[in-house]
Amino acid sequence: MSRNKHWLVPDWPTPANIHAATTLRTGGVSTGVFSSLNPATHVGDGADQVRQNRAIIKAMLALPDEPVWLEQIHSNRVIKAEKNGLPQQADASFTNEAGVICAVMTADCLPLLFCTADGSRIAAVHAGWRGLLAGIISNTVTAMQNSPSTPVAKREIRIELLAWLGPAIGPDCFEVGSEVRTAFLEKSADFSVAFKQQDTDKWLADIYQLARIELLNLGVASVYGGDFCTVTESERFYSYRRDNQTGRMVTLIWRD
Repeated sequence: MSRNKHWLVPDWPTPANIHAATTLRTGGVSTGVFSSLNPATHVGDGADQVRQNRAIIKAMLALPDEPVWLEQIHSNRVIKAEKNGLPQQADASFTNEAGVICAVMTADCLPLLFCTADGSRIAAVHAGWRGLLAGIISNTVTAMQNSPSTPVAKREIRIELLAWLGPAIGPDCFEVGSEVRTAFLEKSADFSVAFKQQDTDKWLADIYQLARIELLNLGVASVYGGDFCTVTESERFYSYRRDNQTGRMVTLIWRD
């Protein structure tokens, strides 16, 4: 993992034409609970501060264009990222076009990046437990496998994907009720190892392990990252569970 002053660069063996980053909470102009590099318009921060922060992010990462921002709703909806489009309600986007930036915002939920081994397709996923349960990861993998540019005759051929798990709530901080565990076990008994019992109806959930299990079941074996905790690393990361009102990090991926 390469760490710059105000962002992280994923450590994964992608082709040279793939670029990705996760912003930290530092280096921006927001104040108070949003201090300081908050790019989110929906959390109560001032509109002018958010605009300035987005401009700072674009400049410091040398982005080729404006990111394709989503209105995230904890769903399993995946869209194709389009340049100059209005924000759409979705929790993942993918593209096969150079210069189009897929982006998701998080503050405890899991940001997950995908790219194909040949660097032709990319995706960014916002995966909270609701999205994970609903199939946001599997829907994204399906969308990447069946990209509109893929000839129909070749859509049954599985393409190799690499995945990176960005900063999310750590396994020692993510307490959930027994109903959450039950819902995952009803989906697959494989998920049982991602839960550790606290008391009668409280469990610690490992969101990274939940994602890894889902990815493995989908045939994605090349998985990297997943060693952060947004709750305990307060100097670097925003955390909704820790602070309630707070900003967001943005995780981005684009290709040449």
